[in-house]
Amino acid sequence: MSHKRIPKRKAAIAVGGVAALGAAALLLPQANASQDGGARGGASTARTLKADDADDLAARLSKLLGDAFAGSYYDSANRQLVVNVTDVSGDDNNVIVQAKKAGAEVREVDNSTAELQAAARTLRTKATIPGTAWAVDPRTNKILVTADSTVTGTRWDRLESTVDGLGSGMATVKKSAGTFRTFVSGGDAIFGGGARCSLGFNVTAGDGSPAFLTAGHCGVAAQQWSDAQNGAPIATVDQATFPGNGDFALVKYDDPNTQAPSDVNVGGGQSVQILQATEATVGQQVFRMGSTTGLHDGQVLGLDATVNYPEGTVTGLIQTDVCAEPGDSGGSLFTQDGGAVGLTSGGSGDCTSGGETFFQPVTTALAATGATLGDAGAGGQQAGDGQQAGGDQQAGNDQQAGGDRIGGGQEAGAGAGDGSGAGSADASGAADDQSGADATNGRASGTGHGSGGGNAGRSGRSGLTDTH
Repeated sequence: MSHKRIPKRKAAIAVGGVAALGAAALLLPQANASQDGGARGGASTARTLKADDADDLAARLSKLLGDAFAGSYYDSANRQLVVNVTDVSGDDNNVIVQAKKAGAEVREVDNSTAELQAAARTLRTKATIPGTAWAVDPRTNKILVTADSTVTGTRWDRLESTVDGLGSGMATVKKSAGTFRTFVSGGDAIFGGGARCSLGFNVTAGDGSPAFLTAGHCGVAAQQWSDAQNGAPIATVDQATFPGNGDFALVKYDDPNTQAPSDVNVGGGQSVQILQATEATVGQQVFRMGSTTGLHDGQVLGLDATVNYPEGTVTGLIQTDVCAEPGDSGGSLFTQDGGAVGLTSGGSGDCTSGGETFFQPVTTALAATGATLGDAGAGGQQAGDGQQAGGDQQAGNDQQAGGDRIGGGQEAGAGAGDGSGAGSADASGAADDQSGADATNGRASGTGHGSGGGNAGRSGRSGLTDTH
């Protein structure tokens, strides 16, 4: 098979700073390491688990425990699954014993899953205010409500009143110093309609053609995307959802012979092979790659988050404490062992002061678009099932010391929350006001993702095509 090869371009790498270097240090030496451990102290003692295994166990226990199940999270320090259960006094099925025998740490909590879901519906009905977000936090067994700096006066009063009305111990409110927005930026990376984004993950569309996933607000900002500022289009949006039930877009490469490798370049000539789509787990360590700020890491804080952006409400997102900035939209959220978790949607703050960041789950995007993960073929990821359909993966595939990939232009280094795109000699500085304009290659499209680690002058890799 012939493959189109797009010429490489040198990328000026935005300095990611200590945080990016730290993320790389956490990720790369451990990419092939196993977190598996045996049961400690017998079958009734919580077992040490990888985050993916903990998620699988949580799904099984949710069915086993039924109404008694009140959420779960991953204790990354002890590598254990913690399962919440509601009042089980007089329990005929001995659910706590069953959960412990399955290998989970079990704790009794006050709020049931049904009660938390009902509270979230009340917030949706009474407090859908731009600049607010909420998600269930199983670690506190409450709904974490976040309000950005624009929520003041009568809007703040309305939010507080609604939360108070939920009852004591049901929700907490946190103020954010920043402003919730999609991470759009003018500048360099993947370009469309004056906007720039990052590629999330390469996939195979339902018709077998090569494509990639990125943020939906990028997909609605422009129909065609280029790997260079003012360059010829190389990909066209096939489907896009934003706002509403998600923030994702499927973008098909115009050349059907485009090679679309299933990996994420994390800088320094290293890449993490993406093996499967995986569900996020609260407490799980995750890594984000984006075209502005490169590689950063953090933890999952909440699931099924609702975010009220200025453009509209988006549901079903993952909430994390991983930083991001304009231009990072659509970028890849993944685990160190090659699990594709999410696509960067938006949030507040930056990679200097921190903030809240929200991601579109990859499994949901795959299921909605009918795409399969990576270059697919016979071993492709089944949309939405979260499991790799192909054969055994070689342990060495977690990292590839590949050569340069195309760097979609000069890295803009946009550090400002307003999406100014400052820092690049040819940064366009365009359009923070475009509703979806952050769009394209969430997968740290070589343009900035060279930024992970701040190695200025290194050639970038966009992940659009393989140039090995």
